Amino acid sequence: MEKRLMRSTNEIRKFCFQSSDGHILYATSVGAIEKDTDSIVVLMHGGGPDHQSLIPLAKALSSKHSVVLPDLRGYGKTVCYDRNSYTWNRYAEDVRDLIDYLQVPSIILGGAGIGATIALKSAITFPERLRALILISIEEIEDDKAKAKEIELLEAFAARVLSYGIEAAWEPILKNLSPVIGDMVKDAIPRSEPASISAAAAIVYDRAFYDYKELKDIAIPTFIIPGNDNRHPAVLAKNLVKLLVNAQLSTTSLSNDIRTIDDFSKSLAPCIKQFINDLPSEKILHKD
Repeated sequence: MEKRLMRSTNEIRKFCFQSSDGHILYATSVGAIEKDTDSIVVLMHGGGPDHQSLIPLAKALSSKHSVVLPDLRGYGKTVCYDRNSYTWNRYAEDVRDLIDYLQVPSIILGGAGIGATIALKSAITFPERLRALILISIEEIEDDKAKAKEIELLEAFAARVLSYGIEAAWEPILKNLSPVIGDMVKDAIPRSEPASISAAAAIVYDRAFYDYKELKDIAIPTFIIPGNDNRHPAVLAKNLVKLLVNAQLSTTSLSNDIRTIDDFSKSLAPCIKQFINDLPSEKILHKD
């Protein structure tokens, strides 16, 4: 496959690569990709949207940094019907496969919602490949009782997708989430494959972490932007900042005033740019 993804810093280009389990994964790049650079930013969308939800943010960051936006397994063009392939380890391996495909030593890895969970999983699995983390609206880490309710919720969601369509499946869920999540989800529906979206709900049977304290050994620079709903509680972001040795809490957080993907970019791009610009020239590795 072609390794040189971009010619112009203003160009948006779509590409695909093969995961280590043989699946074809799709992504979009914004800005020139150069080998042996430490300035590539990979941003992962939340569960429900696809990469398009992050295009305005990527454009805002691309004046100084190359940005890669994958369609996570199950979403957008990365269609996957195999429920057994939806595990947090597999999602993290998809990230490592992307880094290998880009042929760069390390990346700045960010994500929203499920993308933030994948970023955290990646940071404890292969910290040497990550220069920094950007975590937006971190998902709640459920106890056993809450996990049982989540399984029930997502199994019902998966069944509704197949019976009534994606929009109908999301309707009872979105009212409890931040408005911008609804905008992102609704925008992605025409580009989504129902059977793939339904299969992706099987991730609920895996657990990335049982307690946020499992993340205590993450030592790379980490920027955390709090969420603002029960599924993405601000208190978790604050607790994680206290736990990690090299974490910074954003003064900007998601709010009900952020309603569209353009609002999302305008609100978050300045603080993310500042965090990236302030990073040390050499990455800080995972502590022993």
